[in-house]
Amino acid sequence: MSTAKVAVTLDEHLLRELDRLVADKVFNSRSQAVQLSVKEKIARMRKRRLAHECAKLNPKEEKALAEEGMKEDWQRWPED
Repeated sequence: MSTAKVAVTLDEHLLRELDRLVADKVFNSRSQAVQLSVKEKIARMRKRRLAHECAKLNPKEEKALAEEGMKEDWQRWPED
């Protein structure tokens, strides 16, 4: 996967914390720390969006759909 260089502005306190983590070998570099942090944040946002969309589902309707599909599957199930 190719990478691109970007400029990021951080407040001094956050930059000191980031440098401490790099010095403590939690991350190999500032770039790695930022990249992993952004990746994790995006993953959490996607998960939260999925949970939000799932919350919109009506459990009774979903159960009825699942049972309807199972009924059709059972009718086609081969006999022993």
